Amino acid sequence: MGGLTFFMFICRFFLFHLFESPKFLLSRGRQAEAVATVHGVAYKNGCKTWLTEEILNEIGGDPEVASTDKLSTIEIIKRQTGKFSSERIGPLFANRKLGLTTAIIWFCWATIGMGYPLFNAFLPQYLSNAGKNQAPTPTNIVYRNYAIESVVGVPGSMIAYYTVDIKYVGRKGTMAFSTLISGIFLYLFTISSDSNYQLAFSCIESFFQNIMYGVLYAYTPEVFPAPNRGTGTGVASFLNRITGLCAPIVAVHAGAVNPNAPVYAAGALILSAFIAMCLLPIETRGKQKL
Repeated sequence: MGGLTFFMFICRFFLFHLFESPKFLLSRGRQAEAVATVHGVAYKNGCKTWLTEEILNEIGGDPEVASTDKLSTIEIIKRQTGKFSSERIGPLFANRKLGLTTAIIWFCWATIGMGYPLFNAFLPQYLSNAGKNQAPTPTNIVYRNYAIESVVGVPGSMIAYYTVDIKYVGRKGTMAFSTLISGIFLYLFTISSDSNYQLAFSCIESFFQNIMYGVLYAYTPEVFPAPNRGTGTGVASFLNRITGLCAPIVAVHAGAVNPNAPVYAAGALILSAFIAMCLLPIETRGKQKL
């Protein structure tokens, strides 16, 4: 694991060139670099841009003549806490349709945030649990099955790339169907303690779970208004992480009563997310804007 992480570190710095965020560069008064980044991104995508440093300075002000006054500590704190004001969150509930969508999206992120790690984070333990009357599954078999399950899930994201643009399916259909199948196979996983049986159903579950998460990641920023997209997506991610932190607590206490209880809980959470997805009022397929 450490070797793989180090290899990806080398690839990140020597094989891929990632541009710095223009927003960050502008916040530091580095207009020329921000313009160069925009031109670099445009060139990478086979396009051209009209943006120049002169135009940028005319719009936002020349950093060389801008005020050099520094903010006080209180002003800095107010600016940071202002990100959580009702002015940022309020527009996400501007009307009934958008408010319902926001609430459902946040609910889905919260439930999946707990359901996903309840199963996946403890999958090696589940795979090694062969039942009361059988010897534990050998460690090499456990991690072989874990590796197979992880690899089988990869094509799911690729298939989702095509299904999200199919008429009458779209983002909502792909996301809801994959979530339903994921929840069902979580329950089927607990029927038998045979390692081959568990491998088959965990592979199917992993495949559809990758579709579910991939589409959810794409759909979430699409459905929020552009000025408040960061806030909506940020809150969703926050809820996802908070519930994910609670997953080990649930797994430890529920697993002490019944080894399959965490999997049952994960299945219930995933299926509740499926029901919520069916109620989403907005489909973003083929739309430039909402």
